[in-house]
Amino acid sequence: MNSSRQFIAGAALALLCAGCETLPEETRPLARDSSPAATAADRRAAVPERDRVLHDYRTAAKALRAGDYDEAKARLDDAIARIGGIIANDAEAERARGLFSPESTKVFIGEPYERVMAYYYRGLLYWRDGERDNARACFRTGQVIDTGPEQERYEADYVLLDYLDGLASAKLGADGGDALARARRHAAGRFALPDYNPAANVLLFAEYGYGPRKYAGGQYGEQLRFHVEDSPSRSARLVLDGGRRIVPLPAYDDLGFQATTRGGRVMDFILGNKAHFKAAADAAADLALVGSAIASDTARRRDRRGKDDNDAEVAAVGLGVLGVIGKIASAATHAEADTRQWNNLPQRLSFAALRLPPGTHLGRVEFLDREGRVLVSRSQPVKFTVAPADRDTVLFFSEHKP
Repeated sequence: MNSSRQFIAGAALALLCAGCETLPEETRPLARDSSPAATAADRRAAVPERDRVLHDYRTAAKALRAGDYDEAKARLDDAIARIGGIIANDAEAERARGLFSPESTKVFIGEPYERVMAYYYRGLLYWRDGERDNARACFRTGQVIDTGPEQERYEADYVLLDYLDGLASAKLGADGGDALARARRHAAGRFALPDYNPAANVLLFAEYGYGPRKYAGGQYGEQLRFHVEDSPSRSARLVLDGGRRIVPLPAYDDLGFQATTRGGRVMDFILGNKAHFKAAADAAADLALVGSAIASDTARRRDRRGKDDNDAEVAAVGLGVLGVIGKIASAATHAEADTRQWNNLPQRLSFAALRLPPGTHLGRVEFLDREGRVLVSRSQPVKFTVAPADRDTVLFFSEHKP
């Protein structure tokens, strides 16, 4: 009987070692080189492949706010190509879906609201280059992403994606009425959306507020939750001609709302399936270990009475091994939610279209609080040149610094 115990114990030890070997190596954060010699290309090369899209997202937003439109386009194009290139049998994604690897090891593409913003930014940059058809394609792709076609289907409910889709169509000589009707339905009486003016030659894109933040909740950190820190900036406006012309820039879309809802339905968190396995394995292991203790105690009591109970001893050792296996499986299962995030997104998105004469214009962008008071410290002077002929001038204003 002792040899049987030794054999089973050895098997348990082997299983323990095998379980340890499946654990991923610890990923250490990369050291940042802040010296002038550290070029943008050097920094990109140092980014792990699984974080490449995330790096592109963040860099594109910074470049766009700094007016470095070529860099913004390059980073968004790289991110969008990678998003489209991630397929079901991708090795990293497959590994992350396994029970014994953390979600943070998968290739990051972001939650739907993050992917939508990549296409939104790229769309406005296409429009800035005069490529209205490509801009419209980006806004339509954002709508598709918002419906969640890879999972349960939801109703796309971004106001601006539909509104800009229809405006681009109107500018291209097509009928944008259906898209405008959808946008107005999404607005649901919260604000009035103006009719399209195909003669408008200046398009204003504005953003303000702090984007949603991800954090992990639940017993194992398996619940992906979102925190929205409401910004003092609740609306904005462009002031021109010494205050004689004011262009309102209300908040048409809220990324905090988009992160915490799908199709308008409140979604408190996204729950990882790995947590169910981890909890079940842990509970089964506890039952097996309790059973092993009971069987072992029964065998000892019978031994004291001079009776040999091989069945009880075998049951004790067998249940003990099952308990150890269950504990190994539970401990090796990484259920933690992936909280990597596009951390320099805004909260609110706005848009306006107007007609201005060609030439240079001066003004200022003002951000307003809930009561409509100007937040003076956040106001920004602006100077722009309206292009001649039928070329649209696209302007981008952000409350955030590059």
